[in-house]
Amino acid sequence: MENEKHWTRRSAAWLAFKRDKSAIITVTLLFIIIIACLIAPLIPIDPDEPDLLNRLAPPDFSSEHIFGTDEMGRDYFMRVLYGGRVSLLVGVLAMLTSLAIGIIVGTVSGLAGGIVDAILMRAVDILSSIPWMVLVMVVSIFFKPGLTSIILVIGLFSWMEIARLVRNETQTIKERDFVQYARLCGVSPALVIARHIIPAALPTIITASTTSLASAIMTESALSFLGVGVQQPMSSWGSLLNSAQGTMATSIYMAIIPGLLIVIVIFAFNKVGNILRVFANPQVMSGERS
Repeated sequence: MENEKHWTRRSAAWLAFKRDKSAIITVTLLFIIIIACLIAPLIPIDPDEPDLLNRLAPPDFSSEHIFGTDEMGRDYFMRVLYGGRVSLLVGVLAMLTSLAIGIIVGTVSGLAGGIVDAILMRAVDILSSIPWMVLVMVVSIFFKPGLTSIILVIGLFSWMEIARLVRNETQTIKERDFVQYARLCGVSPALVIARHIIPAALPTIITASTTSLASAIMTESALSFLGVGVQQPMSSWGSLLNSAQGTMATSIYMAIIPGLLIVIVIFAFNKVGNILRVFANPQVMSGERS
């Protein structure tokens, strides 16, 4: 009976998604952008090949350069696709890093309680209170700017909210009968976390992961725009925005295209997070309706 109720709720959630035109359009655009970025190496155009005789050509969908060219005559469409590959790669790897740290800290804190919980949560509060720009500037002193550094910076300093969410879920889940029984049977805390806590907290983790991914892409774009992120010759959407500052008066498309893609992708991942949250925990939908 309970399974039938969950199946009915998930069917209702799927129906609600199909009726949400903005969600369908957003997910479709996100899918197209990701696929285009992934297949970019198959397109026989070198994103780094300059053409000084064809500098700052405007977008022309009837020509070879549909997004125009940049200040060095390089095909801007390919620059945007390769920049998207970097931005998405940074987002995914930084999200996985922050997710791993957040899950470990959150589950240990919530399951252990007491002094362990107090110490870990105070550490989370301290790190959360420091502006991320200050952390970035401090870390940049010790790391050379580049792809690896930006992934570490974002991943190591964006797990605090995930830890809080997972801790709250763990505190609720550990009071359930199956967890109490496992602990009474002498099951180690690590196995309790792996077999019971994390699977039960999966809806929260899924939502947190998509939100973290969107935040990581936004942070990478901001850092690259400020010049402390991805470095030349590698490009990302943020670094493309940085490069476009000098040509805003004559070639505004160089800023509009990557900026629009950043907005679409961030909004899309947040939308996907809401969709997955409803599918993983259908009660959310009924709660929002009430």
